[in-house]
This record gives sequence, structure tokens and C-alpha cells, in this order.
Amino acid sequence: MSTNTNIPAIIGKKRDGGQLTEQEIQTFVDAVVSKTAQDAQIGAWLMAVYLKGMTSEEAVHLTRSMMKSGTVLSWPPEWNGLVVDKHSTGGVGDKVSLVLAPALAACGMKVPMISGRGLGHTGGTLDKLEAIPGFSVEMTPKRMHEVLESIGCCIVGQTGELVPADKVLYAIRDVTATVENPQLITGSIISKKAAEGISTLVLDVKTGNGAFMEDREEAEELARLMVAVGEGLGIKTAGLVSTMDSPLGRAVGHAVEVAEAVHCLQGKGPHDLLDLVVKTGGVTLQLAGKASSYEAGNTMIRNVISDGSALAKFRDMVVAQGSSDDVATRLCDVNGDVWKVLTPSAYKTTLKCQKSGVIQDIQAMPCAKAAQCLGAGRTRAGEAIDLAVGLYFTKCLGDSVTEDTPWVTVHHTTPEVPEAAMTLLKEALVIVPKLTSPIADSRVLNIIGRKSLCTTNH
Repeated sequence: MSTNTNIPAIIGKKRDGGQLTEQEIQTFVDAVVSKTAQDAQIGAWLMAVYLKGMTSEEAVHLTRSMMKSGTVLSWPPEWNGLVVDKHSTGGVGDKVSLVLAPALAACGMKVPMISGRGLGHTGGTLDKLEAIPGFSVEMTPKRMHEVLESIGCCIVGQTGELVPADKVLYAIRDVTATVENPQLITGSIISKKAAEGISTLVLDVKTGNGAFMEDREEAEELARLMVAVGEGLGIKTAGLVSTMDSPLGRAVGHAVEVAEAVHCLQGKGPHDLLDLVVKTGGVTLQLAGKASSYEAGNTMIRNVISDGSALAKFRDMVVAQGSSDDVATRLCDVNGDVWKVLTPSAYKTTLKCQKSGVIQDIQAMPCAKAAQCLGAGRTRAGEAIDLAVGLYFTKCLGDSVTEDTPWVTVHHTTPEVPEAAMTLLKEALVIVPKLTSPIADSRVLNIIGRKSLCTTNH
């Protein structure tokens, strides 16, 4: 393991705009993990990268060094080409992973999905799944192997052995105002996915008022960088750029999003959620060589949802991750009521439109902040959240409404909806006399990656 003797020189080289070599980046990452680099030195290096940037070659070296800083999962040779995953940059109401992982498993893929918790306005996949009674997101690599062997998918949290460099770097990025750097974002995301031992990765980069990157051009540039770095590590990689101007689907929260994901697996989900699941899955299956084309991949995902095999995989995953057979069976029962399994909020309040017209927009960010006011979000890591609260939209974009038409149901714990949440929800709803342009049929704006996908009509 390297000492920190060369760290000042490495910092200075990047501060002056120089391109770091693979060995220099490896030396720095080694020093981070071994704790021979001081926090001040790490902070200085991060700021130098933030200000001067990195080439895509440097980003590949950084990501590879971070990936190798801990355990890299490995799988049986017969799984070669079958181990896949996806990553979303986060948004409002994004429960795609809950539907897509079992759908891909039903198509014969192996999905060792390592997800995160919510922070700020974005919801966390792990938090959502913990709304299912008994569901555990903790799993050893040995148990992951067993579950992938028998079921094909699992959704778990990051273990301490995976990418320890990222934990150190991210904690210091958070307190040094260096989070919003494309190369550092890419290194953090791709290193953790690469450590899963996957052969195919599809990225969903959100853009819009409820996304981390509001500007579409910046989102597409980040997608291109992440695709280049993934490919540089030998992973077949593609990126979807999708809109996050309004919440995805009709539910925002935790238990309410689980309910919607189950309904989607039952073939009863909202169009925009199903469309994004199908297109993300279609890209994944084509990249992995499981489908002959993007369109064929889309059809495969639709088929496993319509025939119930994706729902069966979800049910089996829920049992494998700690829930009882009874809980999983009742949760997935197409003739049952998910709210006899999930814990509902103590109170529900329906809000009504204040004027007539057509719903032009339901802005994602005010909705996310309203959910936070209800107790669904964190302002700092480790903070407790309320899994029962949230929002369910009974009307969607393009719907005609009149004054007093119900448009959203608020699930809340306190007897009254917090005033701040009420104000935000009123701000979120945009009603116009008449639409000046049609509502887009799909959230997918662009697919970035291999040429066969770039030219696809999506």
C-alpha cells in the first residue's frame, strides 16, 4: 500500500490542470483507503478535480481504482453475459427497479442489484422495500449467489467490503462542495456497479425540475461520460435520458410506491411507469445479447409482465429477502388488496382542483418537498423516515378537470396535512384553459450508447 509521500505532488499536478496517470490515481486511491492521506489532502484533491475536471481516460482509471479498493463480486462461468443491472440518477416516484429487476430475472437474467437509501428529495429503493413487512436489504455475497441461482434477482444494500474508497470520498465531497462534478459522480456510480461483477449496465439519467441535473444537455453529457467509463471497464453500457419534470407514475412515498410497483407487475400500472420499465429492460436485454433487437427486448419485458412471471419472481424475491410466504403471497395476489399487507397511513386527505381546465403539469420538485414535509424524506443520512406517508395522484397530465375535481390523495400521520405541504402541492399543480402542445407519450428523450441503440426509434 502506498504512503502519502507523493500525495502533495499529485494534488499539485491536478491543481495546475495536468492529466494524472493511472499509477498516480491508483496511488491516491490507495492512500485514501489506507488512511495515509489526510482529510485535508483528500479535500484538496477533490477540489482540484472539481475545478479542473478530468479526461474520460482519467475517469476510467479513477473508477477502476475505486472498484478495486474492496471486494469485487464474482459469479459462475455459466453466468457469463447474464449478470446485468441498471442505475437511476434518482427522481420523484421512481420505482422502476422494483418492477425491472424481477422482469429481467423472468427473462433469464441475473440481477444483483445494489441500491441506496433516499437523501434529500429523491426516494431510496431500499427504504421503499422496507415498507414490506419482514423485508431485509442486508445480504452476504454467499447468500446473494444462492438467491440469484434460485430466483435470478435481489435488491440489497452496499456492504462494507464493496468500494470502500467511495465511502471515504463521498463523505468528504459532501462537506467540501464537490459533489456536483461529472467525473466524481461517474466514479462513485460506476465503481459500485462494476464491483457487482456485471457484464451489462443500463443507466437512467434524469433531467428536469425534479432531477439532479435539470438541464438536458448536461444530463446527456453525464450519460455519455458514464457510458464511456462503463465501456472502458469492459461493461456493455448504455444510457437513457428521461424526463423528471413530473413524478413518475402516480405514487410518491414508500409504501404507496411499493403498492404501485406491485400493480405494475400485475399489469395494472400507469402507462409512463410501464413504458420506462419496458424501454430500460429492452435496452438491457439487447445489450446483453438476450434479445435480437431493442424492440424484441421491449416485447420480452411486456410479455413477462403480462403472463405473470415477473410478478412471480418478485414474490419469490420478497420471500428470499426475509418476508413470510404469507406476506408475499397476499401482497402479490391479483385479486387481493395490497393495503392488507402494507401499513397504511393514519390519515388520508383528498385535495381538489381550484379551477377548471386541463392539467398541463404536476411539478416534481414541489411534490417531493411536500412528501418530505409529511416525513417521507431525509435531510441527512441515517435520519428516520415515515414509510407510510406519501402522495397518490388521482389525475395526471392531460386530464380535463373542473373546480373541485379531486386530484391527489395525501397519506399523512398527523391529523392535519402540514401547511407547508399544502402550499407546495398547490404550487405543483398547473392547470391551463387548453394545452398548447400534446403531452409526450414517453419519458425517454434519448438513448446513448452503442450505435445500434442510438439509431433506434424510441
